[in-house]
Amino acid sequence: MSGNSNSLNPSPSNWPNNPNRPVEQVSWDDVQIFLSRLNAAEQAAGRLPSGWSYILPTESQWEYACRAGTTTAYSWGATIATSNANYNNIIGQTTDVGQYAANPWGFFDMHGNVLEWTADWYYATYPNGNPVINPSGSASGSLRVFRGGSWFFPGTYLRSAFRYGNSPSTRTSNIGFRVGFK
Repeated sequence: MSGNSNSLNPSPSNWPNNPNRPVEQVSWDDVQIFLSRLNAAEQAAGRLPSGWSYILPTESQWEYACRAGTTTAYSWGATIATSNANYNNIIGQTTDVGQYAANPWGFFDMHGNVLEWTADWYYATYPNGNPVINPSGSASGSLRVFRGGSWFFPGTYLRSAFRYGNSPSTRTSNIGFRVGFK
């Protein structure tokens, strides 16, 4: 995102010059600017089908992708070990994407490495149980949701269902994002 008028850092990271690591040090607001510019660039280049766009997933979409058809606390099972994900400040920073096994649907680092912003506002009561299908979040709020745990958080925070909220202007070394497509 160099050469932009929005003052986005062209390579945000607490550990720069690691092109295979997740982006971090980006706020939810930064991600919205990035997505707007990405969509405009891809449409102009003819690579984005009409009516489609790059987005942040909703938190329910994020959890669905994270679970990848599983029902356990983590996509690989009920317990966590350091061979499964980057967490608990053991390594002390992010790691290259793909260092840990992908979930059953081929997504890497849904658990650990960096928390991931979602499209939704945070609200305290999140629906659960069957047949909850793609619940919609609150229409407004003061906090945005992120999911997935991070390199810094303990293992219980990496559970597929773990959710947390923070100000959309927050930038830290353990929050990043994952782009969706709709």
